[in-house]
Amino acid sequence: MKKLTLQCMQAAIVLIGAACSQAQAQTNVTIYGRVDAGVDYQSSVALKDANGNLTGQTGSKLAASGNQWGTSMIGFKGTEDLGGGLGAFFLLESGFDATKGTTNGSALFNRRSYVGLNGSAGSIKFGKNLFIVNDVWYLDPTGQQFMGTASLVKGRNWPGANNVIEYQTPTWSGFNATAQTSLGEKAGSTKNGRSDGISLVYTNGGLELRGIYDVIRDTNGRYTDVYTASKDLIVGGTYTIDALKLFAGYENISAPDTAAPTAPDKLNHYWIGANYAVTPALTLIGGAFHAKLNHDAGSASLFMVGANYNLSKRTLLYAAVGTVRNKGNADFGTEFDNPLPGHAQNGGYAGISHSF
Repeated sequence: MKKLTLQCMQAAIVLIGAACSQAQAQTNVTIYGRVDAGVDYQSSVALKDANGNLTGQTGSKLAASGNQWGTSMIGFKGTEDLGGGLGAFFLLESGFDATKGTTNGSALFNRRSYVGLNGSAGSIKFGKNLFIVNDVWYLDPTGQQFMGTASLVKGRNWPGANNVIEYQTPTWSGFNATAQTSLGEKAGSTKNGRSDGISLVYTNGGLELRGIYDVIRDTNGRYTDVYTASKDLIVGGTYTIDALKLFAGYENISAPDTAAPTAPDKLNHYWIGANYAVTPALTLIGGAFHAKLNHDAGSASLFMVGANYNLSKRTLLYAAVGTVRNKGNADFGTEFDNPLPGHAQNGGYAGISHSF
């Protein structure tokens, strides 16, 4: 009897082990994240009075840096094998400022929170995601650092999107496409507050070509501000030759419904750059960016150089310096704090980024 009982227990253990192995093979949940912080400096920051009005004076700013190289975040992602080549997935991701321990916005998952399915016909997502224009990341020599493709468009190409429906095709002979809509959810209109976009990419060896077109409408369904409610076209590419990767891009932003006749309703943005892997651990970065507004609103050029040094697969040291030269009424900054219109500004930051 004891021998039979022992055999039954052994059989049960084998069955439980097999079931657990099968479950682990079918499902996977990962906790991941990144912590990024350091120091930051900007010269010639425009000073404001208690009411937020410009005083005509400037001053330098030394501050702790959070997210200058990349967003600090914590996330949860998982997949399940549904069989027959079909899979389910989810992702929950929240960005935060490591220097203050505060989240980037009031939402619990302020970057991404979506669920979806993928298979031989591609993938579909529902929820919250980064807006599709963030695909400019692939064309940015800095990897969308604070000094990069977002600087001379005042963050127009890195917003988030709520109420998203997104479809991505399979890759066919190097070609892939993603379409995204962010529903405005306004009664009586399908356009008010809605955003839409498409991203096309072609890769062949070391060459990658990409085109992005998106629209962001205001609460009335109109394009009234080049930086917040506008149409945006981006084209560009990268080419990798051994340790060298070259970047080039062009962006055209238009807001045809801008009310003020003297306010800019078009912006043209150009850039080139390069990454060079000196060693497997050290990469040098350089970029030159230029933006021009219509209606005599001015122009600006940004030049930056930087370096990334990997202490390990998870820990990175980084540093970057840059300068912005504004002309006319342009007041672009190296980062978020702008100079006075027509004035130059220098800036730089250095820090540590650790991924887990």
